[in-house]
This record gives sequence, C-alpha cells and structure tokens, in this order.
Amino acid sequence: MLAYFKTLEEDPQTGATIVHWIKKFPFFCSDREYIIGRRIWESGKKYYAVTKGVPYPTLPKRDKPRRVELYFSSWIIKAVESRKGDGQMSACEVSLVHYEDMGIPKDVAKLGVRHGMWGAVKKLNSGLRAYQSARKPGVALSRSAQMAGITTKLNMDLVETSRVEEEEEKGQAMEKARRQKEQFNVDWKWIAVGGVALACGLHSSAIGKALMVGAGQRLARR
Repeated sequence: MLAYFKTLEEDPQTGATIVHWIKKFPFFCSDREYIIGRRIWESGKKYYAVTKGVPYPTLPKRDKPRRVELYFSSWIIKAVESRKGDGQMSACEVSLVHYEDMGIPKDVAKLGVRHGMWGAVKKLNSGLRAYQSARKPGVALSRSAQMAGITTKLNMDLVETSRVEEEEEKGQAMEKARRQKEQFNVDWKWIAVGGVALACGLHSSAIGKALMVGAGQRLARR
C-alpha cells in the first residue's frame, strides 16, 4: 500500500525521525497521506517504538490525498525464551497497539482489517527472513536501519517510581480539594421561628445540629 515515502527530518542524537507517507487505498477510497514522528526507547532487553501523527507546517494539507492526522502506533519488542524450552532468550515477542482515523465508514474499516490484517501479520515472518539475508556480513545498512539502531536509554524503574509519585500527588491534591469543599459547603435551610422566616446557613456540624435542636425545642414549648 505504500506508494510514496520520504524522510523529512532526522535527529542523529536520539534516532527520532519524521517521515512522509502516501498509501494507496482501494478504488473506492482516495489515497491517504501520513506525516509521522518516530522514536525508539530502550530499557534492558526491551524496546519501545512509538510512532504518531505530527503537524508539519511546511507541508500543508491538500484536498487529495487526504491526510490522516489521528495516528498512533506503538511496538514493544522484547527477548523471550524460545519454544525449544532450553532457557535461552533466543525468541522475540512483539506487542503492537495501533489506531488511526482513516476517515472511512466503520464497517468498511472492519472488513479491511478482517481480511487484510492477518495476511500482513503472516508476511512479517518472510519479511524478517529477507531482512536477515540482507543483513549478511559486508552488506551496508540502509539509512532507516541506521536510525533505528539509535535509541534513547530508559530506566523503567525510575519511570515507574515517577508515575507512582505523580499518582500520589494527584490523590493528595484531590483529597485536599474535597476537604476544602466540605469545609466551605453550606446547606441553606429555611427555619420558621415565631412566624418569621429566617435564612440560616447551617453547616453539618455539632454547632449546626445544636441550633436546629434548640430551635425545635423553642417551637415545641410554644
């Protein structure tokens, strides 16, 4: 489906790239255009590849091809034990989370995924084998492969600690706001005393309850 590809920007320090794609869609749909930012993080034996649609002012939108702006596609790649059960981490596990708004009817999109996605997944294996052959000693790496080899080191323990601390701070802030709301929350009630209507702000505290009881007792004596 990829009819056009161009690298717009790349950062040799982080490996981040911005690419321009045009995908060829079936006859009943116009082609789709993508401007995607990509970057890879590395933590231990895991790789986190994040791609998403990004704005690019120097390449404005056109009527055709239609630009897909909502695009998120992330991969987690890690070494796992092979099916041989020999304890060697010689296999690879890939998890993909993907979303894009292609601007086509939901039923048509579901049909396309149902009939096309599994075929694409099965082609991953043959594509990997072809890539391995191309990576034989003495064969130069493509520019895309060189950029993919540049990752940002990530300490997941620190990330997890930071996330927990952020959640704790958020919880404390919400609790503080709740207490402040309770402190200043006033229930206005009308109490008739001696035939005169008085507007009294009574907080749901011991003082408020005492005032209510005292007013009731005075009314009962009368």
